Amino acid sequence: MSFKGFTSYFNFTKQQRTGVFLLFLVIIVLQLIYLFSDFVLPEKYFPEESQWIALQSEIDASKSLKKNEIRKVYTFNPNFITDYKGYKLGMSVQEIDRLLAFRKQNKYVNSAVEFQKVTNISDSLLKAISPLFKFPDWINNKDETSGNKKEYKEYKKYKNESFVKKEKIILIDINQATEADLIKIFGIGEALSQRILKQKEILGGYVSMEQLSEVWGLSPEVIYELNAHFKIYEVPNFKKIAINDASLKELSQFYYFKYGLAKQIITYRSMNGDFKNIEELSKIKGFPVEKAKIISLYLEF
Repeated sequence: MSFKGFTSYFNFTKQQRTGVFLLFLVIIVLQLIYLFSDFVLPEKYFPEESQWIALQSEIDASKSLKKNEIRKVYTFNPNFITDYKGYKLGMSVQEIDRLLAFRKQNKYVNSAVEFQKVTNISDSLLKAISPLFKFPDWINNKDETSGNKKEYKEYKKYKNESFVKKEKIILIDINQATEADLIKIFGIGEALSQRILKQKEILGGYVSMEQLSEVWGLSPEVIYELNAHFKIYEVPNFKKIAINDASLKELSQFYYFKYGLAKQIITYRSMNGDFKNIEELSKIKGFPVEKAKIISLYLEF
């Protein structure tokens, strides 16, 4: 092919040249748009999303702390294991029943070894739960591996003595006990001691140590310790309720009577005459018969 023939391809008419020029111009404009324009779509902002992200961060942080925290272990007196507590510890129904039957005889286990003898739990279960056992301080702890008495640190210098004299507990009248006296008991703090004193104020005084079980927050172990350090020497001197003369308001304000029961007492009294004794009063529907003996000490017939 000659050069002259090749140049024939570049012979354009005026309209063709105009078209080529416009084509180049469009190409240049598109290139400039591509270089200087931002084609990234703007992100949509959702206010709720930021709140959820912040909340998720808190949840993740809490999970991390919970994972790393050392779980606090609470000790307990195995003499007061309930059905639910025994189930959570891995004891069978039969093993729990053996312990409850033993306790009904007013007997107590004083070591992990005795606990196993009574319940017949396996060695593996005993090994797992015995570190959680806490017996009262006055019990002579025994070494569960050898059966010998543990040598208390404070008595090491008395190795040659045949025995160490037990400290005698002086019982205090619960109605004379102060907050300082109550706080000395293991398991009782400022809040519980104030509740015990407040309950005494409401009742006018305790007439039975059984009434301590009515104080909210006292565990069986703490009540056991209270009975070991306190007692009632005499019924406190308080004004008794004259059951045959008291008004509806006076009866309904008594700790052991609800408004409904007080109303029934008034109705019964108006229809049948005066009450002669607590047995007659306890026949009224809704009367707390199980507390009749305690209630009678607050009443005057």
